[in-house]
Amino acid sequence: MLSALSNILKITELRQKVLFTLAMFLVFRAGTHIPVPGVNPAVIEQLFTTGNLFGFLDLFSGGALSKFSVFAMSITPYINASIIMQLLTVVVPKFEQWAKEGEEGRKKITQVTRYGTVLLGFIQALGMAYGLKVAIINPGIASILLIALTLTAGTTFLMWLGEQITDKGIGNGISLIIFAGIVSRLPDGMFVIYQYLKAGTITIFNAVLFAIIAVAMIVFVIAISQGQRKIPVQYAKRVVGNRMYGGHRTHIPLKVNQAGVIPIIFASSVLMFPVTIAQFINVDWVKTVAGWFAWGTPLQTTLYVLLIIFFTYFYTAVTMNISDMAENMKKYGGFIPGLRPGKPTADYLDRIMTRITLAGAIFLAIIAILPNFVAWATNIQGVYFGGTALLIVVGVALDTMKQIEALVLMRHYQGFMK
Repeated sequence: MLSALSNILKITELRQKVLFTLAMFLVFRAGTHIPVPGVNPAVIEQLFTTGNLFGFLDLFSGGALSKFSVFAMSITPYINASIIMQLLTVVVPKFEQWAKEGEEGRKKITQVTRYGTVLLGFIQALGMAYGLKVAIINPGIASILLIALTLTAGTTFLMWLGEQITDKGIGNGISLIIFAGIVSRLPDGMFVIYQYLKAGTITIFNAVLFAIIAVAMIVFVIAISQGQRKIPVQYAKRVVGNRMYGGHRTHIPLKVNQAGVIPIIFASSVLMFPVTIAQFINVDWVKTVAGWFAWGTPLQTTLYVLLIIFFTYFYTAVTMNISDMAENMKKYGGFIPGLRPGKPTADYLDRIMTRITLAGAIFLAIIAILPNFVAWATNIQGVYFGGTALLIVVGVALDTMKQIEALVLMRHYQGFMK
């Protein structure tokens, strides 16, 4: 491993990319400690209890939301804008045309996503500023607008920072910013466990059991994230001019977890919405209904699982066009052995995708609700070790390692992923 790391440091370009990425992480972490003007942070901290939407979002902001810093919204508006653009690409002909235009089309989609990020960020910032007006020192329209503009500027800067990492650093910048925010919370979690041990709330056995479960979850997530069904494809030989094309074999990799972490985010947002709204409405029946959706209740857990399965199928169907895949295969002379090109191939791929998507949906549901059982089994409360964060961290780490591996192999060095 040490020799493999030394190979990385030997490549000047790769070394510069890694150092640039680390420098951008420092900028991000410094920004999480710059407070928004005119807000009382002590009042904000009281809202961050386990299971509400604020605590969920605080994880992705690396603690910036609980401090109500300029990066309080993190990169969430950009993620929302990107997801909306992905969905619109399927239903809006203009966007679908852009998606098929290659690099130029991607630039146009990226530009629209940026504008959408600013718009969504400003709307979200206005909602946050108004909803948290109890924490504003001098509440008023001017103060709310100032806070909204500050938060929007922070998100826009993070979007630019992520693009700089993508261009000049290693990996996907937006994903790495989320990764850095989640990983930065690990020391706090370890400190909480240490305080529990010191106070006698838990035993050494509880801490060791928590560590074993955490490692097992990581291994499980890596195995499923890398899992795929390989569909064999044969290309017929064809002569064009004086050259012969085709005649080779390949495969279509259908991922088990094609939807990634998106279904968990969608399901969490839907279920946390009534609980969060109830915090600002002092009506008894509203509080009662919100209590049914509290984190960890039987109703909430059941709905959580069902929504994750639904959104897994929904998002996979939206982002993966089986008919186009079969048509493109037919156009270039490809076929699955034993199947006719066209509709029979599309039906076969759809049947296979439906089955493995069910496995992926069940996997996501297990990962999402497992933290409830971990807290019950280990008696460790207040340490977030959720499936969403784990999926993001593992996914980003694997993708980044693959990019580094590719750069190392391009320079004729032995890779470091064994």
